[in-house]
This record gives sequence, C-alpha cells and structure tokens, in this order.
Amino acid sequence: MTTINAIDAHHPSYRKVAEKRAADIQLRVADGITRFAGSMWFVYLHIVVFGVWMLVVEKNPWPTLTLIVSLEAIFLSTFVMIGQNRQASFQQAKADHDFDVSEKELHSNTEMTKAIHELTQQIHQQVVGGAQPLVQP
Repeated sequence: MTTINAIDAHHPSYRKVAEKRAADIQLRVADGITRFAGSMWFVYLHIVVFGVWMLVVEKNPWPTLTLIVSLEAIFLSTFVMIGQNRQASFQQAKADHDFDVSEKELHSNTEMTKAIHELTQQIHQQVVGGAQPLVQP
C-alpha cells in the first residue's frame, strides 16, 4: 500500500507553487510568520504580553504601546499581502492548469465527435447502400 505525501494530495498547480515556496527561505519564513499571526496563539500571546506590560512593567504604557502596536500593524499588513500574493499565485497557476486540461478535453471531444460522425456515415452506407448520407459534414 502506498502512502500519499501531503503535497501530492493537492491540485497539481498547488504542488508547483508549494515547491517554489519551499525552495525559498524568505518565503518559508514569511509563511511561518503568517501562519502564526493568523492563529489564536498569537492573540493569547499578545493578551499576556500587553497585559503584563501595562500592569507591571510601565506606569504610563500608552505612548510606547501605541508605537509598538503601530509598528506591528505595519509588519503584519505586509505579511497579509504576502499571503494574498501567494493565494493569487496559486489561483493563477490553477486557472492555467484548468485551461490546459479544458483545451485538451475539447480537442479530444472534437476528435471523438468526428470519429462518431464518420462511423455513422459508414454504418448508413452499409445499411442503405449507395444512397447519400443523411448528414453532410
């Protein structure tokens, strides 16, 4: 019995994008940060860190807190855009793959339809004899 690798279980377009991202250390780091920033652990960490800081570390935390939260928002918005670019890249690769498959299927269906038409004409010729075919191409 063969086991399926986690990446192999996905769409072929996803595999290409995932392989490209896995090969680039910067993209792997960005993916890791995005994954963590989008988790509840990120929220819990901030609750604890900011809570301890506001209650224990500083008497007047608001100016520094505003600065830190603003800087964090700038960086996190960049990681959100990186994630959106990754999703857009996957969607484009999937659309390209689907288009190729669709074109091949259309070509195959056209060839099958021509073959069926030709066979129908041959059967008609055998059954009717020398009479003209019912359908002209």
